Amino acid sequence: MSDTDLVVLLDDEGREIGTAPKSSVHGTDTALHLAFSCHVVNDDGEVLVTRRALGKKTWPGVWSNSFCGHPRPAEPVLQAVQRRADYELGISLTRIELALPLFRYRATDASGIVEHEICPVYTARADTEPVLNPLEVIDARWVHPGALAAALRATPWAFSPWLVLQASQLHLFDTSLETHRSP
Repeated sequence: MSDTDLVVLLDDEGREIGTAPKSSVHGTDTALHLAFSCHVVNDDGEVLVTRRALGKKTWPGVWSNSFCGHPRPAEPVLQAVQRRADYELGISLTRIELALPLFRYRATDASGIVEHEICPVYTARADTEPVLNPLEVIDARWVHPGALAAALRATPWAFSPWLVLQASQLHLFDTSLETHRSP
């Protein structure tokens, strides 16, 4: 097994305590592990939301933030963010910023699979259109933050739980719905 198949395990204080195969940490009794999320914004101020591939183990087919992933053991998180942006969306990022350094959540999907992560949240810019990796993403849309915030409030069940939780904490979504009405 290579390092690409391993995730970093954490104790309750967020300290690294080892590694485990990625396949073993997404089950009904998921160990706390390190991940990250990224919200990509374009030059028009729109946020990229993606629909998870139907083959994903957790929340298949659900709309989510731009992309997520797990740093490999000893891989800097920023490097992992750039790696996954290229792999999932075929984009290069600029102006990557740490927005929520201590974001943490535990959620159970309809099949009983648990996500249990300390998941720093980043924002970044992209000036190209995504080229979707169908193993990861089946659809993507650029949306105005206010429209996304309204959709998250109206139908939170249609989105990944981490996106709903992150959006409530991110200033990215602190815009008036009046200024972002759809035509």
